[in-house]
Amino acid sequence: MELLNGIEFAYPQFFWLFLVIPLMIAWYISQEQQLYGHLNLSTTRGFNLPVKSIIPKLRHLGIILRTLALTALIIALARPQSALSWQNTTTEGIDIMIASDISGSMLAEDFLPNRLEAGKNIAIDFIKNRPDDRIGLVIFSGESFTQCPLTIDHDVLINLYKDIKYGMIDDGTAIGMGLATAVNRLKGSEAKSRVVILLTDGSNNMGSIPPLTAAEIAKQFNVRVYTVGIGTHGSAPYPVQTAQGIQYQMMPVDVDETTLTKIANITGGKYFRATDNDKLKHIYQQIDKLEKAKIDVTQYHKKTELFLPFALAALLLLLLEFGLKNTILKGALT
Repeated sequence: MELLNGIEFAYPQFFWLFLVIPLMIAWYISQEQQLYGHLNLSTTRGFNLPVKSIIPKLRHLGIILRTLALTALIIALARPQSALSWQNTTTEGIDIMIASDISGSMLAEDFLPNRLEAGKNIAIDFIKNRPDDRIGLVIFSGESFTQCPLTIDHDVLINLYKDIKYGMIDDGTAIGMGLATAVNRLKGSEAKSRVVILLTDGSNNMGSIPPLTAAEIAKQFNVRVYTVGIGTHGSAPYPVQTAQGIQYQMMPVDVDETTLTKIANITGGKYFRATDNDKLKHIYQQIDKLEKAKIDVTQYHKKTELFLPFALAALLLLLLEFGLKNTILKGALT
């Protein structure tokens, strides 16, 4: 039983003995009233009053010492112990590859400042919130390559993520190649959970591996794929370089939701549609909740016996009462 912070009592039933203390005090008061009589006088004039002594005033010291001794003895019998506990945690992390589309259409500004930068910023926040997981990054456009392999060094990953920009790869949208590259990075993983987050704003028009074939490969390696289609419904403003400078044209949004949904279903993942920054952020939050690491907690307890100081205090108080009763307060204590 824990009564105080960090203190436990092995035998708290002994606290019922505290009921003896008021009975003991009541018995003492009763004996006092029988032992000492009272005489009422109208005046003490004419009597030679004795010199006042402090000893009679200490006659109640005995009951005080006995009460304190009994209190300490009861606490000692209850066996107080200091309870020191700690725990070891074992985190079973998740391996996650983020496959991000960096094609020209990702420069559309239906997101702020555009799809590419919004995706980068929100994904970086996601990475920061998962310190126990290995995370890597694949980028794809007309082809794909690994920007960062699986790593627990998230500072390096974030710096590499910040460096990605349009034009690093030939333009196009090779969704199948992007997914296959991400799965290839995960196939040798020993993690209990392997995940790909695939983000694109278009439909597959490049690459030698069809998206659904890549999904079947992912399934064979027990890789779950969360697909995210990014872009508003209808059309979006897209910056175009002209002789007069940057001009904006409304371009149709071409998210292949059917294929992205099939990829998610094949691999046991889920498809999401993001139409603005807030929705994209919410999607990453949902994925974060869906993919939580398993933590094994082993608890340890160490107890130290604390009854001895209370037992010694009880003994010293009883010895003190005995000594006073038979020396300077002899006859004064009851």
